[in-house]
Amino acid sequence: MDITSYTVEYIQDPTGILTGDRYEYFLDIDVDEDDELYSENGIKLRVLYYKNGEDERILNYHFVESHSGNILDFALDEVEEKKVSAFCRENLSQAQE
Repeated sequence: MDITSYTVEYIQDPTGILTGDRYEYFLDIDVDEDDELYSENGIKLRVLYYKNGEDERILNYHFVESHSGNILDFALDEVEEKKVSAFCRENLSQAQE
């Protein structure tokens, strides 16, 4: 699984109830044809990422078929989750606040 492009957006909390900052990433990913996750229409990974001081982590994620927007029932393995988390952490500066 390779991340080929992405968008990221800062999520505003109009109530001020939630602590920390939340970011929504849409990662375009390239998946090998022999992978069960593969789709001819392309795959995106929607990631909700949290940052509060030194505490940074993935809160939630979903695989989404690019063409239809259908959510796919797959999970990241431990190595992939670490890779995605590191990618999100490195690209926080791109988020618009």
